[in-house]
Amino acid sequence: MGGTAITTDLCNALEGVLIVRKEAGWTSHDVVAKVRGLLGGSKVGHAGTLDPSATGVLPILVGRATRVAEYLIDWDKEYHAVLRLGETTDTQDATGQVLSRVDPCQVTEDMLQAVITRFEGVQRQLPPMYSAVKIGGQPLYKAARAGRTVDRAERSIVIHQLEIVACHGRDVSLRVVCSKGTYIRTLCADIGQALGVGGHLYALERRRVGPLTIEQAVTIDQVASHLTMGTLARQFISMDQLLVQFPAVVVNAEQAQRVLNGSPIFPVGVGQLPSVPSTVSVRLKDEAGHLLAIGTHDTGRMGSIKICKVLSSLSH
Repeated sequence: MGGTAITTDLCNALEGVLIVRKEAGWTSHDVVAKVRGLLGGSKVGHAGTLDPSATGVLPILVGRATRVAEYLIDWDKEYHAVLRLGETTDTQDATGQVLSRVDPCQVTEDMLQAVITRFEGVQRQLPPMYSAVKIGGQPLYKAARAGRTVDRAERSIVIHQLEIVACHGRDVSLRVVCSKGTYIRTLCADIGQALGVGGHLYALERRRVGPLTIEQAVTIDQVASHLTMGTLARQFISMDQLLVQFPAVVVNAEQAQRVLNGSPIFPVGVGQLPSVPSTVSVRLKDEAGHLLAIGTHDTGRMGSIKICKVLSSLSH
């Protein structure tokens, strides 16, 4: 019983972000449920859903780190995708029913490169029917499974980089760096359509979410092993590390109490903030270096810092 109590205490102390390497066949929710089970029911969430057939980086948020999911979702993503030319499917990926087949042998690498170049930069993309996008409160995939097509609006996305890595017959390996909200299977289907032969996403691996890379990622089995050995804490990235792109503002003891109560404060350490007039997100830390909260500061008006997310407690 004593060993169980120690394990529970250790699990409760684990907090931050785990970079999990999701395997094919798992939903993002499956990964969350498995980690939650391993950690004895700790609060667990994720940032940036991956389709069940996709693999790669899935940020898993544990404890109070679940409060910062919205800041991770805005990060850009990097993928390794395999586009299969000459086949279209109803889901735009390899899990769907094949709708058409043509021989893509007339597509040369020069033709492919010329078309791919057109997909770089700001784009308008139509969300696929087999997606979790909600129209009228209902996810599109439910309508798709019922055989219905729903009118939906195109969305603005950005393809920062799109490169051909290799070509093997009808399969084209691509490196894609893109903004949030980009559907890689729709990108592949659109490239195939532009080439006149059709295409779908055959395989997908997410290599990076913001600064979180696949080289840092651990599998679910490795999470379990680290937990058994008592070394899992080393795999966590703290919230402070995760939000390092936000300027840090140090507050004194009196102001720290106000921050932890969610009350706005007047700027401290303004010299650490950008001088260009704008509203910036900041990390609020006490004099001992503990991360207390995320706030927003209007540098142009020199007003108070508004508390957006309290990440600590009065006792921390």
